[in-house]
Amino acid sequence: MTESLYKVITKEELSQFGYALRETGTIYAPVKTSKESHSFKQVDTLTEADLEYHRTMIPPKKFFISPKETIFTFNKEKEEYNETPAVNEPLVLFGVHPCDINALNLLAKVYLESFTDKYYSERRENTTIIGISCTPDEYCFCKSTGTDYAREGFELFLHDIGDRYLVRVGSLKGYNLLQKHASLFREVTEEDLSLYRQAEKKRLASFTKSLEMSGLQDMLDMSYNSPIWEEYGEKCLCCGSCNLVCPRCRCYDVQDYIDLNLNTGQRERKWYSCMLKEHGLVAGGHNFRATSAERLRNRVNCKGSLKEDMTNCVGCGRCSAYCPAGIDYVEILQKIRGDIE
Repeated sequence: MTESLYKVITKEELSQFGYALRETGTIYAPVKTSKESHSFKQVDTLTEADLEYHRTMIPPKKFFISPKETIFTFNKEKEEYNETPAVNEPLVLFGVHPCDINALNLLAKVYLESFTDKYYSERRENTTIIGISCTPDEYCFCKSTGTDYAREGFELFLHDIGDRYLVRVGSLKGYNLLQKHASLFREVTEEDLSLYRQAEKKRLASFTKSLEMSGLQDMLDMSYNSPIWEEYGEKCLCCGSCNLVCPRCRCYDVQDYIDLNLNTGQRERKWYSCMLKEHGLVAGGHNFRATSAERLRNRVNCKGSLKEDMTNCVGCGRCSAYCPAGIDYVEILQKIRGDIE
């Protein structure tokens, strides 16, 4: 049975597998959208995808937590509240990186444990996740956060080992999918295993950015009044881009929108940013995070938190790569640690 959890598929046969996956659901894969950006978009064939990408700008969490959605509509006169049915077509997310899979695992803890969010639950149930290995660039530090390897949270995972992929099975759904298309896969040989070892060794050696995580949360706690927050707060535009691109940010806002008749309307929830000034605004006009330094400190401390028994940062590098002010998240934490001046 153990051997059946690992298979090999050639890159040529992968295209055939892509055609077969259309029976499972609509396929979304990383597509190059500009010189520096990729996005998960609908594809008909895997030849349209760029499987050697570094990161997408918006993480795949968008498929599970919609950036904006109507929760229910209401009619005050009739005292009617109609919940909006979710449109949950079967999806295949192909080419998800380990850091993003680990980010989704944390979101699952938030949205599925204690109080289950039915939207997240239904969408995850209807989604087949196929991960793929990646090569880090100058922004990646997922090796430091321990999220450069995915152990769960996917159906199948592909490791690039040259002209073929070593395939790991991560769920019963993935196992059944592999069995259904068994003719495209073969057993792992000693040569495949050797190539996998070499590929992993090369991947791990290619990281250029690192962050020592040991004791970091305590150092953040003791650096509450550090001048570092003012230093970077002066640079920060408080635009919220870091929250928008973060695969682990999960804050959302809920608002009611009333029609001009003052009788009907709808309640919506949408992604929200702790870097926006109004995020800390409460009744009476008081703002408990009025300055950019305070908001930046809050966000960095949130990412350094272990309150879900796992780091809240997966080291994807998006916040640094897409910050219009050029603020480097790792640089801030290295200063907190005293590793750099």
